[in-house]
Amino acid sequence: MRAEAKKSSGGPASGPKRFVFVLLDNFTLLSFASALDCLRIANRMSGETLYEWVMSGEADAEGTVSCSAGSRFKVDIDLDELRREDVVLLCGGADIQKAATKKMLNWLRREARRGPRIGGLCTASYVMAKAGLLDGKRATIHWENHDSFTEEFDEVELTKSVFVVDGNRMSTAGGTSSIDLMLKLIADDHGEQLANAVADQMIYSSIRTDQDTQRLSVPTRIGVRHPKLSQVIQMMENNIEEPISPAILAREVAMSTRQLERLFRRYLNRSPKRYYMELRLQKARNLLMQTDMTVINVALACGFASPSHFSKCYRSHYSTTPYRERGSQAARLSV
Repeated sequence: MRAEAKKSSGGPASGPKRFVFVLLDNFTLLSFASALDCLRIANRMSGETLYEWVMSGEADAEGTVSCSAGSRFKVDIDLDELRREDVVLLCGGADIQKAATKKMLNWLRREARRGPRIGGLCTASYVMAKAGLLDGKRATIHWENHDSFTEEFDEVELTKSVFVVDGNRMSTAGGTSSIDLMLKLIADDHGEQLANAVADQMIYSSIRTDQDTQRLSVPTRIGVRHPKLSQVIQMMENNIEEPISPAILAREVAMSTRQLERLFRRYLNRSPKRYYMELRLQKARNLLMQTDMTVINVALACGFASPSHFSKCYRSHYSTTPYRERGSQAARLSV
């Protein structure tokens, strides 16, 4: 799948900039397609071949890589066919730990020494961090992987931004955030007028910057616009490892504990204690599925002082134990 726009005699003297999309196994189609189509539309709107693109990756015997939707894509070049001036974009998705193979990590480290711009779409910043490319850098990753990334890579300054550009390293949060990154790159290369024309063609009316955060606001997420309820939930989300008692939460928003109970019952049909427990268990599940942390350490990271209490609460909510959850995940990744 290569750029097909005709070259214009009025194109840049240095020739088209080439993007190499490195497709990791189980990559997310939306992030990849969104980024690529920005380049295609930029060529079309400018009337010139400003950009070219090729696919690469650890292909199977047939020269293909599968996305998380099951479709297969044929690569154009081998990993060792990169040029010094290429911009490399790794395309991540589900089971990203499995995609961080020894071959991929060694290749990334070797390429990084040559100095190209390297970016990770969706969860691919995990692979970049695993290879050491993000040490001392700012980065982002899909919110679902945020907890596990923070636990594993404390030398990376992880943000909740839609995308991050730090020197010659780039990362996005997944989904349509690829569009925002590509529009910035197009604007940097050829001006905001062209970037805006690309966005207009995509009917993308709200261009985000690296100052925008990836998750919906608490009121939008829970479908309730109540300032005190949102404030309490935000405090809960920010204090998973050391949970705050309902009495303190209520006091922080100038309410009684009974009023807080009624507020949660009315809008969320559960007690504050139950809602808080579900948040902690959700983080625990993410850590079990995405890291190799011990079950005991996962329990501690989610505010459970007793492993037995953690196991009991986990089984009650997910109908399985943390140990079985970890075992099923390991079996799935080994397939």
